[in-house]
Amino acid sequence: MDDRYEARLATGQDDIASALRLRYRVFVGELGADGPGVDHAAQTECDEFDAVFDHLVLVDRTVDPGLGNHVVGVYRLLPCDRMAQIGRFYSESEFDLTPLKSSGRKLLELGRSCIHADHRGGTGMFHLWNALARYVIEREIEILFGAASFHGTDLEALATPLSFLHYAHLAPPALRVRALGGTAQPHLLPAASVDRRAAMAAIPALIKAYLRLGGFVGEGVFVDHAFNTTDVCLVMDTNNMSAKHKEFYTRKGEAG
Repeated sequence: MDDRYEARLATGQDDIASALRLRYRVFVGELGADGPGVDHAAQTECDEFDAVFDHLVLVDRTVDPGLGNHVVGVYRLLPCDRMAQIGRFYSESEFDLTPLKSSGRKLLELGRSCIHADHRGGTGMFHLWNALARYVIEREIEILFGAASFHGTDLEALATPLSFLHYAHLAPPALRVRALGGTAQPHLLPAASVDRRAAMAAIPALIKAYLRLGGFVGEGVFVDHAFNTTDVCLVMDTNNMSAKHKEFYTRKGEAG
């Protein structure tokens, strides 16, 4: 594996500041997000949760950290034992997480995942997944979850992939979180009319990666107009992975 990248938890303010600038570049610059956490002058995107979450960063070792743009990928992670510090999970503003919170199992919320455009399609995401797997294994996390986004807020335009996810990958009742608000399932097409190939082509790569590992989606979607996204809640029970998937995931955790 090349040594250009290092994936690790942020260790100081320089890492955090660079991660927030990366989030601005991707979420605001590329995807058109806006809202109270967007600082156009500083070119950062942040909120009150950032002080509590762990920040898993992908660092480009060829870039001087003093330049402020050495972080080229990021995941935001909140283990359930730290949730009390802020009172709720981030995605509770979009989804009813009661089935997960009442399960008594060790939860990890994932969010704000992004990677710089110049570093997509290479080994960067592999490094991030390695580090995430190590984090999960070391903390004995049982359920991973978090909002995952489709670009745009036009439910009709997203009807094919959203319908496919509902019919083919809906979480079992014990893990079935539900979207809040009035956008439960107005977008669903009849099951027989869903074009699987077209649906898979329209599903973002990150969501497809979780599905390959045995992940599910909750019921309904949340339309986030501020971020210009349509969100589903991904849920992955590490105990219910197939043996093949678990071996793959564990192998990533032990790599590099």
